[in-house]
Amino acid sequence: MVFKRLLGSLGVGGPTVDTVLAPGATVPGGSLSGQVHLKGGSGDFTVEHITLELVARVEAEHEEGESEGVVVFDRFVVGGGFRLAEGAEHSVPFSVTLPWETPVTELYGQPLGIVLGVRTELSVAGARDRGDLDPLAVGPLPVQEAILEAFGQLGFGFRSADLEYGRIGGTGQSLPFYQEIELTPAPRYAHEVNEIEVTFLATPGGMEVVLEADKRGGLFSSGHDAVTRFTVGHDDIHHQDWNALVDSWVRQVIEHRSAYGTHAAYGQDHGGFHEDGHRSGPGVGTAVAAGAAGLAVGVVGGMVAAEVVDEVGDFFEGDEEEGDED
Repeated sequence: MVFKRLLGSLGVGGPTVDTVLAPGATVPGGSLSGQVHLKGGSGDFTVEHITLELVARVEAEHEEGESEGVVVFDRFVVGGGFRLAEGAEHSVPFSVTLPWETPVTELYGQPLGIVLGVRTELSVAGARDRGDLDPLAVGPLPVQEAILEAFGQLGFGFRSADLEYGRIGGTGQSLPFYQEIELTPAPRYAHEVNEIEVTFLATPGGMEVVLEADKRGGLFSSGHDAVTRFTVGHDDIHHQDWNALVDSWVRQVIEHRSAYGTHAAYGQDHGGFHEDGHRSGPGVGTAVAAGAAGLAVGVVGGMVAAEVVDEVGDFFEGDEEEGDED
């Protein structure tokens, strides 16, 4: 899906930009490649720079309730400093590295309802315009997939996934938001917890896995760090009994919760969104991951995969329209 738009800041006759990503999903910490295709307008223009922005739809909790907005979580300058002649066509190839904490948007090829995009900003003759936007597909790292598969083999089911603005206290989190994957409990644990939430915080050397049982709404104090977290290495994929390990994690998080007499708490820094912090209406809602090998997932909220893809475009197009009015 590609959204092409005339550079409105330059008026009629300005160049157009069309960014095409390489097919298929990438992974956190992996390479994202593609080409930026430019077509000259009714005159000659100097392209000062071409910038790619990684953007995400993020939810935020605050005293007034909940809201949604767009967060820019990385930027890459991939070209610029050349003259684009009238009507000329020019392509700029690129290859950039995604942050290791980039959220996972799909599992076994099925969307999870996480909305990420790559937005192209073109600076021409002193004017800037975000002229193209493409949805970004990110699959799990091998260790992430192994952990989710183990949850499925143990009888846990997929409920939903979202991105939460804020930080988890006591972790090495670097992005201003984190992903939560909510799972329904396996039958053996159904009488003890309503759900288990999983957050992955990957780095080049390994990954923190944050688990929480029965997370409830509201604000949590950053001074009360009761997060249950574990660390695994990327190489552990080759020599680990994931079912046994994940089951031990679940038992620990339940015991941890009981020991504190409350649910585990996230230490969060709350506040406004990044520079693109438009408050938006309903987004994609709950996700679909039907067909995931061991994970007992299914259609939740009546949304199918094709509708998720449509919502990606609708959400970001709405964000662009709001931005143009500012």
